[in-house]
Amino acid sequence: MTNATDVGATTGPSRPSPTDKGLRGGSVGLFAAVTLGLSSVAPAYSIAVTLGFVTLVAGHLAPAALLLGFVPILLTAFAFRELNREMPDCGTTFVWVTRAFGPLAGWLTGGWIVQCATLIAMTALAQVGATYLLDLTGLHVLAGDSTAVAATAVLLLAAVTAIAHRGLQLAASVQYVMLALQLAALLGFGIAAFARPGATGPSGPSLGWLDPFAFTGPGQLTEAVMLCLFIYWGWDALLTANEETRDGERVAGQAAVISTLVLLGTYLFTAFAAIGFAGTGDSGTGLGNADNAGDILAALAPPVLGPALSKVMQLAVCVSAVSALLTCLVGSSRGTLSMAAHGALPRAFARIHPRHRTPGFGTVFLGTAAAGLLVLLTLVSGRFLGDAILCIGLLIACYYGTTALACVWYFRSRLRTSPRDLVLRGVLPLAGGLMMLAAFARSAYDMYDPGYGATSFHGVGGVFLLGAGSLAAGALALAVARTRFRPFFRNGRTAVAEPAVATTTTIED
Repeated sequence: MTNATDVGATTGPSRPSPTDKGLRGGSVGLFAAVTLGLSSVAPAYSIAVTLGFVTLVAGHLAPAALLLGFVPILLTAFAFRELNREMPDCGTTFVWVTRAFGPLAGWLTGGWIVQCATLIAMTALAQVGATYLLDLTGLHVLAGDSTAVAATAVLLLAAVTAIAHRGLQLAASVQYVMLALQLAALLGFGIAAFARPGATGPSGPSLGWLDPFAFTGPGQLTEAVMLCLFIYWGWDALLTANEETRDGERVAGQAAVISTLVLLGTYLFTAFAAIGFAGTGDSGTGLGNADNAGDILAALAPPVLGPALSKVMQLAVCVSAVSALLTCLVGSSRGTLSMAAHGALPRAFARIHPRHRTPGFGTVFLGTAAAGLLVLLTLVSGRFLGDAILCIGLLIACYYGTTALACVWYFRSRLRTSPRDLVLRGVLPLAGGLMMLAAFARSAYDMYDPGYGATSFHGVGGVFLLGAGSLAAGALALAVARTRFRPFFRNGRTAVAEPAVATTTTIED
């Protein structure tokens, strides 16, 4: 990042320095960063709502699908790590794509698409957390009432907004407890499932379930892997805390790779345990039963753990959703902080709370926006909200793939300096980026089918319309932003506050 100082420039309200945004530096270590990354993925919730659908497609090869779906995620994680080492900025994808491809791509892909995906995910997480909370407290009638669920979800959003507003240390402390409960519940479930006689008989689990060549065709493989992309999404939220992490340019990148590997191990262990116990049949508790697909752990926990301990699993899924909700808000507010500091959003988003050292305005704004979106989608249709959740996969593949290719393009002149640079900054990110963009194209094709999801409009799938609509709305917002933030879109420059002078900071190579 290059700087030029223009003495005697106009004074007045200006933006904080993009390299010093006022966040509390050095407040997060490696363990806390990994915790934030794992929490944002919501492992208990993600495996509960995804494993059943993967099994419907892949049968006993669900673990193989989980393993194959992890490959583009890991390759993309290497790209995130290398870019973070070079440019440790809480704006992450926004800054990196801007440096590689220019402000237009940076604002749309690293800003709008990321924020859209996060806001939609927050509405889903709040709704799931509210439903489970009402069930756990014995309010089963209210758990089936969309108005009561929406009201409870708004209260959950208010609670996590208050925690995020108080600071990253408090958020990380809360996450330690919530993540420990999730992992302990999944570990206990897995051990109990392996210890009980299951539907697979005396042979038990098989390593053949990991065979990637056993799929009947590319269609089955592609559909199963696409479902698995969602289950890993969210680990990159930990990188938005890189400016608050000790030795952030190194530790945050390490945490990204570690968190993805922990997720893989957790998911494979749970999948083997669940399939080993219940099998893939289409009746009873079998994972092939479509009635169980929406929450496979709710169906399996009672026979595996018993009625009392099954409540612990239910609590773990509830906590998982709320935990991810908190981390999404922490990461999203820091993304908008960076955009404002670089002159790509209004200055209000760059306001730092003087005592808590957090993006005060951005945190409250995004929490309120998620609550408003939740209420809007609930009023339109409960099924509409479900399709909004499904369209997240399209947005994920788009910005993950673009970030991976940004890594290759940004480091293109250095790829021949060493074998390490060639592999970690070139070959692996390129492969990951191409896989993600192929997943994006395949998702768009599948989502166009009116039978995909719960809604359709004039023969076009509602999921496709929501995903494509988000991108179209982003193009319109980009056109408006170009008129509001001309310095940034002209050359990546923005005025920066300095005593008695104005500094110009450029996001360019």
